[in-house]
Amino acid sequence: MDLLNALVALTNFVIVPGLAYGSQLALGALGVTLIYGILRFSNFAHGDTMAFGAMVTILFTWLFQSVGLSAGPLPTALLALPFGILGTIALALFTDKTVYRFYRQHKAKPVIFVMVSLGVMFMMNGIVRFIIGPGDQRFTDGERFVISARTFKKLTGLQEGLAIKTTEALTVITAVIVVAVLFWFLNKTRTGKSMRAYSDNEDLALLSGINPERVVMYTWMIVAALATIAGVLYGLDKSFKPFTYFQLLLPIFASAIVGGLGNPIGAIAGGFIIAFSEVTITYAWKKVLTYGLPDSLAPDGLVQLLSTDYKFAVSFAILIVVLLFKPTGLFKGKAV
Repeated sequence: MDLLNALVALTNFVIVPGLAYGSQLALGALGVTLIYGILRFSNFAHGDTMAFGAMVTILFTWLFQSVGLSAGPLPTALLALPFGILGTIALALFTDKTVYRFYRQHKAKPVIFVMVSLGVMFMMNGIVRFIIGPGDQRFTDGERFVISARTFKKLTGLQEGLAIKTTEALTVITAVIVVAVLFWFLNKTRTGKSMRAYSDNEDLALLSGINPERVVMYTWMIVAALATIAGVLYGLDKSFKPFTYFQLLLPIFASAIVGGLGNPIGAIAGGFIIAFSEVTITYAWKKVLTYGLPDSLAPDGLVQLLSTDYKFAVSFAILIVVLLFKPTGLFKGKAV
């Protein structure tokens, strides 16, 4: 019985949160890796693109709630999500047309694009803070839990309860659907194949008649959609705060680089590696060990390797190790 309680506690505090957080990082890392693989630069504005998409979704969520429109047991934000995606696509295409296209036409080096993306990042961050403010915004409604700890205890008779939030389940299901659609698009459609060809060999793709501007446009549209979905899912699961998305840039880039920058499969794997590394290292293991060990060996302290305040340090440490010993990542992406 104690082992079952230990397993439930592990699932409740490590596995379920890790799956949800990993799904959010994977979607974010997919956007970073698509920009790097196709447009060939590291987009440091990606975190604030996520914040912008989440902000537009929140504004439409509030609008729908004010007129009594809801999604029943699901968050109203799901109804507002398409509007957030359209708003972010418009911003991404406008930014590309007014900023990135100039440097692309002048064959600027990747480091120039990186510096330009830093400027875009600060502009986006300022816009989001000006419109919605710098504070926390909670916009989750509908049913809070798929199953609550109290209900689980009644059903199983265990001492430890398992609570799965609606937003956690929604995150994982949405991520699976989005990734499946993305891979189908890249592998089965003519546009997706053109994007892959352009990524593999730009000169050969141009000789084959592929329109580079069309590839760039579709890339920004897909990346904007991924960023918005990732930003909204993260905001629903935690809360929305513009500066938090700036901080998320580190674990998102770490996910993309660990998996292999430019490799979509690597981005997904890297997202879950970073997420579970952060969760397991910052989790206090006392409860799980108390259930799993004899009373004489039960720990007195929290058995926590690092405080949750240092969770981003875990991403940074993993990133440094990968860059030093395997810069192409686990799935052999492009070296940084």
